[in-house]
Amino acid sequence: MNLDFTYIFKVFPTIFSALSLTLRLAIIALAISFALAIVFAIARYYKIPVINQILKIYISFFRGTPPITQIMLIYFGVFGLNKFLIGLPASYAAVTSLSLNAAAYMSETIRGAFNAVDKGQIEACMSIGMTRIQTMRRIILPQSMTVALPSLLNSLVDLIKGTSLAFVIGVPELMAIASYEGSKSFKYFEIYVIVAVIYWCLSIILTRLQSLAEKKLNSYK
Repeated sequence: MNLDFTYIFKVFPTIFSALSLTLRLAIIALAISFALAIVFAIARYYKIPVINQILKIYISFFRGTPPITQIMLIYFGVFGLNKFLIGLPASYAAVTSLSLNAAAYMSETIRGAFNAVDKGQIEACMSIGMTRIQTMRRIILPQSMTVALPSLLNSLVDLIKGTSLAFVIGVPELMAIASYEGSKSFKYFEIYVIVAVIYWCLSIILTRLQSLAEKKLNSYK
């Protein structure tokens, strides 16, 4: 079977136009998940009673179930059965699912980075009367973020790829538009070649940015 390059060049602009929504979903989900992950990581780091146990269950669930199952549960359950949320666009459910999934992974990454901070520094802070909040804000967070940054950038790559699941609930992102175009022409091979190349190029760009960020951080060590 030969690739129809004429068709590829014809349909590429239509599919590429959906990339903006894909990136918006990923960036919004990254911002939300990062904020949640820091809060969750702090709660887990200090082993706050009850909250720590609840977070263990939450993290276990989102790390142990398929993302497509999570997005369906949130769309049909949380948003579909709640009278206050039922009228919201499907993209809200997609962002919620992506954010909660990413936060589960990122919180453990950040907690691990917290543990990498020298305990002697923390003890020194306690000895001069600094509170836990002050120690976290001035000592632990700044140092741990440099350790966690490479993994957090990986999370952005995963989020961009994860947005492809949003098409199952009708969000018109990259994969949804590609599937629609494929259903019109039945040239699915050409369609998914385009999709694969777009995701691949994004991954290469972000991986390169990650490498540059790591080199920049290493230069300060």
